[in-house]
Amino acid sequence: MILMADNDYTGKDIVVLSGPQGVRKRPAMYIGSTASSGFIHLLYEVLDNAIDEAIAGYCRNITIRLSKEDNQDVAEVGDDGRGIPIDLIPKVGKPALEVIMTSLHSGAKFDNKIYQVSGGLHGVGLTVVNSLSEYTEVIVKKGGAKYRQRFSRGSPTTELETIDKVSEKDTGTNIKFKPDGEIFSVNSFDTIALQERIRDLSFLNPKIKITLIDGREGPEKTEVFISQNGASDFINYLRGQKQEVSKPILVSKVQNNVKIEAIFQYVNAYTEELLSFVNNIRTAEGGMHVIGFHTALTRAITNYLQKNTKQASKQETSIEGDDTREGLIGIISIMMQNPEFEGQTKEKLGNSAIKTLVDSVSYSIISTYFEENPSEASKIMAKVMTAAEARESARRARELARKKNMFEGAVLPGKLADCTENDPEKAEIFIVEGESAAGSSKQGRDRFYQAILPLKGKILNVEKASDEKIFNNAELHTMVTAFGTGIKETFNPDKLRYKKIILLTDADVDGSHIRTLLLTFFYRYMQPLIQRGNIYIAQPPLYKMTKGREVKYAYSDSEMNKIMEEYDHKAGLSRYKGLGEMNPEQLWETTMDPQHRVLKQVAIKDVERANAIFTVLMGLDVENRRRFLEEHASEVSFLDV
Repeated sequence: MILMADNDYTGKDIVVLSGPQGVRKRPAMYIGSTASSGFIHLLYEVLDNAIDEAIAGYCRNITIRLSKEDNQDVAEVGDDGRGIPIDLIPKVGKPALEVIMTSLHSGAKFDNKIYQVSGGLHGVGLTVVNSLSEYTEVIVKKGGAKYRQRFSRGSPTTELETIDKVSEKDTGTNIKFKPDGEIFSVNSFDTIALQERIRDLSFLNPKIKITLIDGREGPEKTEVFISQNGASDFINYLRGQKQEVSKPILVSKVQNNVKIEAIFQYVNAYTEELLSFVNNIRTAEGGMHVIGFHTALTRAITNYLQKNTKQASKQETSIEGDDTREGLIGIISIMMQNPEFEGQTKEKLGNSAIKTLVDSVSYSIISTYFEENPSEASKIMAKVMTAAEARESARRARELARKKNMFEGAVLPGKLADCTENDPEKAEIFIVEGESAAGSSKQGRDRFYQAILPLKGKILNVEKASDEKIFNNAELHTMVTAFGTGIKETFNPDKLRYKKIILLTDADVDGSHIRTLLLTFFYRYMQPLIQRGNIYIAQPPLYKMTKGREVKYAYSDSEMNKIMEEYDHKAGLSRYKGLGEMNPEQLWETTMDPQHRVLKQVAIKDVERANAIFTVLMGLDVENRRRFLEEHASEVSFLDV
């Protein structure tokens, strides 16, 4: 049966939703999603308003307090700024506070009089937070009095009321809200993501004190974030344990009412780590300001090399943009009026004029720095030339690989036991350590949708390997060919042949090392697969307990102890040290069967911390790694020897 639409399409079919109703009907339009990222986006909207007061010069202290009510997180953000206006707006006959909290596109950020620059642009932030919260309570201190008004799901539940007297100098805004469980699929704020956001803001706004108080679990935990030196503190934090190649270079200038600030340096690494911000908002996808900076940097380096005949004469390979960014770490932050972001969640800056402005300012300052600091310039040029030579070597290696059909040929690797399912959404691949484990997993799998790719020994540590070595590594060739994505400039995550890539290694030290090597490769060369949620870690059982004919498996020491207590410690206990010790039926039942298995999805919550960990654990600096292991040795829960 075919359902036909009503052909009588008239004015009565038009539905007009007021501000809060529209937000609640289509929340993802305003906050990106109703999952974890959207949940915390509400808190960011309130925090950004407090930061805007700080940028304007009226706020020095911000406090964020997290608590829990009915198993649901509640957030409270307070500042010592000027306080939201509470006087009546004549045109609507309502207090300004109520209008701001209940009407879309209302606020003081449209004419650049009250806020020269701001993260909030559309006048929807507080309205969206209010609309998507079970309740919101706003307290304003202003003009010697304290005012309060409460709301629920976008509508006021009380009138604006005066609740106390305060000093004329005591001003500020405090907003407390409880995200609506009817809207969101999660009930808690991502602590790591919030800490990262606060840390960024403290670096970008020197001497602003941001206090995070977390009382959700047990006694309150307090963290204070404050930076005295701003950009230089930020680059030091970003560098972490990485070995310096050059000193930091600062780009700072106000031009055409745009404040441009960037700080960068080169470290002993093979990847770029450049964080970008517009009006204190992290632009994860970059934008015109990043393109302008990259263009300026490449031009400044290329011109310097051309003028420096001694170095230029040694360079047979032409310099490309990627060469100038290998091992580059830095931050670029601009403050401007009327930025044009792509989407409400502000992932990418679109103002085309900013590209030319950032390019011009950055090129002038960087070029001058090179001329005035020839020794530092020489270090950078050497780093860039080495990157260019390695790129050329890698290109030759890729050409050889293509000729051998190792990367992009239609022939899949012989060691791959592929599945028969051709739909990537339904297929998964297990990366298995060792031949014995591969044999059991091949026999135990569901051949229809589960593929098996065995690895021989430990793969290359890509953290301290050049592209040339990576492209010549047989195990990495095999993996990339099996995935179908290509690598480096040919990488395309949309060509992935399996929705799930599952790392299946032994529960011992060697297995952990192999898993870490694999994660390093995915993080450095296939990071979009992690961001898309394609990478998983299998959790094979650690223990097998038998009592009579009954068999149970435990995936942790605590689970084993619990089961043994149930058996009065009269069960047979065996510890699995390798997957090869399990027969195909056991491996399927415990580790591969979607109905019973335990998988951990790999995600990136704190980019700076992840970079630091990979650098320390897998990088070139042996001394830093030794110190790290000594400091954290007590945290190891078990160690097989």
